[in-house]
Amino acid sequence: MKTDALIAMLASGADVASPVPPGAAGRATTTLGAGLLASVALMAMLLGVRPNLEQLALLPDFWIKVGFVAAITVASWHAAHRLCLPAADTRALPLLIAMPLLLMWALGAISMNEAPPEQRAELFWGATWRSCPLLIAMLALPILAAALRLMRQLAPTRLRLAGAAAGFAAGCMAALVYCLHCPELAASFVGFWYVLGMLVPTAIGAAIGPKVLAW
Repeated sequence: MKTDALIAMLASGADVASPVPPGAAGRATTTLGAGLLASVALMAMLLGVRPNLEQLALLPDFWIKVGFVAAITVASWHAAHRLCLPAADTRALPLLIAMPLLLMWALGAISMNEAPPEQRAELFWGATWRSCPLLIAMLALPILAAALRLMRQLAPTRLRLAGAAAGFAAGCMAALVYCLHCPELAASFVGFWYVLGMLVPTAIGAAIGPKVLAW
């Protein structure tokens, strides 16, 4: 959304926090879908789907991991969208994002506390802690590009925060894609290393947001 369009909207008395114009939702779906497909293709070519994914899917811990990542993905995209609408109420956004994080951290703390001392390090570090955050960040790049392209069509006013929100949302969605490859199931691992991977594109989005989203 350009400055003239925003001024015209304000002058007409339209609610700038109302739903986007007809056709915009379809374009947004196409753009984000392209970014997601690129991320999935990148995962398939460079990493591959886990060979024992069907067996992992029978375990409750797998669905706890997927549920956490899905919940924070939905929350983060909602936050990113709200930050692109002038006058939209954003006060509840930190709590919305914090809820799945706090639940996962609590579950991780309980699991660590109940585990024998000799198993606690394995629950936290897993076998892939060195690569997990970097792989999630890599898979987030095409989604971040799509998210920033969408944001340019709206009217973010806090550009660094909006860029960070786009990066975090992209990182969350990339983590969902990474679930198809990752063997780790421990809540303590997911609650730390997955989130660290989400924060890498968040930092990238915050860094480039003021330049990319300027209008």
